[in-house]
Amino acid sequence: MPRRPTTKKTAAASRSGQGRGGSDQVQSLVRALSLLNRIAECPDDGASLTDLAQQVGLPASTAHRLLLTLEQERYVRFGPSRRLWTIGVQAFVTGCAFIKTRNLAALARTHLRQLMENSGETVNLAVEDKGEAVYLAQVECRQMMRVLARPGTRVPMHCSAVGKAIFSETSDKAIGQILRQHGMPRLTAKTIVTPAALRAELVKVKGQGYAVDDEEHAVGLRCIAAPVFDETGDVVGAVSVSGPMARIDEDRIVELGRMVVEASVAISAEMGAGRAPK
Repeated sequence: MPRRPTTKKTAAASRSGQGRGGSDQVQSLVRALSLLNRIAECPDDGASLTDLAQQVGLPASTAHRLLLTLEQERYVRFGPSRRLWTIGVQAFVTGCAFIKTRNLAALARTHLRQLMENSGETVNLAVEDKGEAVYLAQVECRQMMRVLARPGTRVPMHCSAVGKAIFSETSDKAIGQILRQHGMPRLTAKTIVTPAALRAELVKVKGQGYAVDDEEHAVGLRCIAAPVFDETGDVVGAVSVSGPMARIDEDRIVELGRMVVEASVAISAEMGAGRAPK
């Protein structure tokens, strides 16, 4: 008995329909997430349906359908009195799950490795703890001469690049408390030893986006660092490159500063920060 060609055609049509349905579902998900992201970027009072639809390039009817689904799952809320859409409690719950499970050193690892490859120098990740900078991770360069700072090593805030990078985003009150607790010991002839000189240096750091330790912590060594931020815009640490002055001369500081800032922005994004930390 000859086969019925309609059977194959029907099966093929069925598979094609499933493919289109899967594609449609993915497209709907992307559109819904785009709406959610736009609402998250809006002011505290929310955004109207018309504005959201225009921003994501959707018909108002399609945007409304997706928003109703998000509202049902509590990712967004609708205020009938002002007719504005705002972020819902489930989005907060989901964000908190990320905060609880993130690990700065783990999230930064790939970017630290890439920075070492790009710069050719040893790369460090540090945080502030009890008024000192503590190294969390280090990726050693391949040079014969290199700077070693094992995880757990502590250095003063006032004369280290990572410390000054963190200080540049720290309140004057908090800096004052740390300086009163630890003082400003002179470790080399170039160490900054007065609060006034340190504050002037921090203004420079803030302006250029990175800090420089120019033989302030150890003779013959230079270090360039930039702050790392979290989702609230608060500083949570610093990333740096370090090496001997024989390789890091005055001309190379600017180049390494740019690389360090790029790495700090990437790590900050991993921590949930926006593209432009405060």
